[in-house]
Formats: sequence, C-alpha cells, structure tokens
Amino acid sequence: MGQWPLLQAGIIPVTDATATLYRSWMCVVCGFIYSEADGLPEEGIAPGTRWEDIPDDWTCPDCGVGKDDFEMVELD
Repeated sequence: MGQWPLLQAGIIPVTDATATLYRSWMCVVCGFIYSEADGLPEEGIAPGTRWEDIPDDWTCPDCGVGKDDFEMVELD
C-alpha cells in the first residue's frame, strides 16, 4: 500500500497537513515520471494536479502510452 497505508485506506482524515502529500507516477514503458507536486505546466497541467484529475485520454509525453501504463512510485 505504500508509505501512507492509513491515509490511502481512508483511516486518517484528510487535513491541511495530509492534503499536501503528493504522489509520483512512472510510465512502465519508458520510465517518464509524473509528479503531482510539479505537474506538467508545458502541457497545461498545473503543479498540484492529482493523478486522478488528469484526463483519461492523456498520454505519456515521452512515449505516447495512456494512463493505464503508469504505476505509483515512491521517490526519495
């Protein structure tokens, strides 16, 4: 479940402190990383945009695959 299993399971309520926990998603085809904190301003995706708020028809800017080919990753 990752580093924040209680938050992901809905056991910890979302507060100002937990709302800023941003995730990163990696394309399993080419390794491109989408960071919710950084967004993709050059593609019109503002910093802070959650993965689930990106349109379903969005594609990886490096290789063109869809959102289904991304996995959440923990970055140090």
